[in-house]
Amino acid sequence: MTVSPFDHPFLSGLLGSDEVAVLFSADSDIRTMLRYEAALAEAEARVGVIPAEAAKQIAEVCAVFEPDMNSLAIATARDGVVVPDLVRQLRLAVGEPHGQHVHFAATSQDVIDTSLVLRLKQALVIIERRIREVGAELAERSRLEGHKAMVGRTRMRNALPITAARRIRSWAEPLENSLNVLTSVRPGVIMLQLGGPVGMLQALGDHGPEVAEALGDILDIDVPPHSWHELRSGIARFAAWLSLVTGSLGKMGQDITLMAMDEVGEVILTEGGGSSVLTRKINPVRAEILISLARFNAVQLSAMHQSMVHENERSGAAWTVEWMILPQMVVATAAALESTSRLLSTIELQHREIDWT
Repeated sequence: MTVSPFDHPFLSGLLGSDEVAVLFSADSDIRTMLRYEAALAEAEARVGVIPAEAAKQIAEVCAVFEPDMNSLAIATARDGVVVPDLVRQLRLAVGEPHGQHVHFAATSQDVIDTSLVLRLKQALVIIERRIREVGAELAERSRLEGHKAMVGRTRMRNALPITAARRIRSWAEPLENSLNVLTSVRPGVIMLQLGGPVGMLQALGDHGPEVAEALGDILDIDVPPHSWHELRSGIARFAAWLSLVTGSLGKMGQDITLMAMDEVGEVILTEGGGSSVLTRKINPVRAEILISLARFNAVQLSAMHQSMVHENERSGAAWTVEWMILPQMVVATAAALESTSRLLSTIELQHREIDWT
């Protein structure tokens, strides 16, 4: 078993999401940081802060640059962040006289945070698409099978008859609500980071706002009124949103595992997990995974709230916690949605003749 099950050679088949996990690979991070450096140089050239020839040379090098990864690892262990050595290597690759303009006026956190934001933007496109797909699947299932009768249960005891549509609504409505909530969450996290050493862009003087606007335009992300180095509530709200999505899916998974019990029989699994001993047994693996991922994200959320405690203008400790936790929460959410689609394609709702006399 590897440190993370999300990139494990075989557990990732159960818990992972290749489409989203690739956004958090080292290669994707490096390529996005280089994109930032090229865009920063272009923005500064637009405003006249650095020569246009320098921006052109920096962009050309960033497009093909392959850093020494071993050097990055050694330097990160020393510096706590990858950017100082990445910039050192990049300046050497750009060469004189333009190397001095690489990373001008920026700080490590500007590069790292914006790299994260740009990749989260891509991940959100995938996650939002999957939520809509699951919603459409549930709507179609309700249309076709919503009339079927089943037992309504409260506190795990039989209560009164309900329709399948009533149960399905309890799965679909939270996902619909999550899309509405996303409209307020997204702007607080998908935004440019550019503040320089202490968040005030002193090196750019009066050109700071112009450079920021140009950089946001090039990268196609919103520009906040000031840097958010130590202001992590937007990231924390996003993590909470991820946990809400997986929590909603976990409720669905829990219901389906109970409905599929032999003595209940409200769901038939057309396929599922096999047993190494009982060859005819079909286990509700995909439903169980929804429960596991919901619980995983719920636990990680407390760490994300801990990471809001940034001392002064930047925290190395709190920031590092984000790196450890947030990518896994994003992948867990994408994986849960993928598992939900697979699960819904393998269940049949059964009509129950209920005698309440």
